[in-house]
Amino acid sequence: MATTERKPLLLDFEKPLAELATRIDQIRQLAEENGVDVSGQIRQLEARAMQLREEIFTSLSPSQRLQVARHPRRPSTLDYIQAISDEWMELHGDRCGGDDPALVGGVGRLSGQPVVMLGHQKGRDTKDNIARNFGMPYPGGYRKAMRLMEHANKFSMPVLTFIDTPGAWSGVEAEHQGQGEAIAYNLREMFCLDVPIICTVIGEGGSGGALGIGVGDRLLMFEHSVYTVATPEACAAILWKDAGKAPQAAVALKIISHDLKKLGIIDQILPEPTGGAHSDPLKAATTLKQVLMENLDELNRLTAPERRQMRYEKFRKIGVFTEVAH
Repeated sequence: MATTERKPLLLDFEKPLAELATRIDQIRQLAEENGVDVSGQIRQLEARAMQLREEIFTSLSPSQRLQVARHPRRPSTLDYIQAISDEWMELHGDRCGGDDPALVGGVGRLSGQPVVMLGHQKGRDTKDNIARNFGMPYPGGYRKAMRLMEHANKFSMPVLTFIDTPGAWSGVEAEHQGQGEAIAYNLREMFCLDVPIICTVIGEGGSGGALGIGVGDRLLMFEHSVYTVATPEACAAILWKDAGKAPQAAVALKIISHDLKKLGIIDQILPEPTGGAHSDPLKAATTLKQVLMENLDELNRLTAPERRQMRYEKFRKIGVFTEVAH
């Protein structure tokens, strides 16, 4: 069967890299046609391309990091689960009559240890995104997640959650089905679970939709992911009545991993391959698995009451600040 290589989806700030790559290909093609050895020049240009890529991705603005977090080819929850687990069986249904494809979960093994893994699931293209509701769960999705977490608690399996949503679905139908209650119930019950809980922001962590599976002993975050109370576009529309001021809102919201680490909201930043997780998904998955295992080893040494108390204290500290008199 013939296969075709997918064309890269370039973000605006990646255009200089694309131009340099095109130039390298043109020089290589001309050299082959004319039988000229330009390997030295090619190596210099490739080194320059690598240097330029590193310069670009180490100096991204918050709004540019948001573009990376929303990249259509960024690894999703199912991508990571399939890459890091030894075995995996997806479970469906909220036991109330529905199964939300925007939030997936199931049981599996991580380096031989039974775990429950669940997270938001976006689509790869327009058709898939419509089917997944763009990763925005209905109340049934959060009820399904809670059912799986209660299953994990019953059988002493750690819970691993993967956050990647612009927010919970805010339509009238979702409100009729009790969206706020479903998220609030999850928040309360996750504090009570005896088993270790590790939450990882793998892409876009937005509003209560992220918090609905975001209460854990450890909150990890990929380097170019974002975590925010509201999308910058929504924030700009509310504050300035102008969604065009989203870049300004992104700075003010402190949505990037380094800011959130300083504020004590997240516990650990996971480095991404140069160019973002979508440039080398397997390398990103290897990093994720290693960090998850390290944190699980630490949490498994604690008793259930110790974990619950630590979890409570962790979230009580968020939002505490000190005013310095001048």
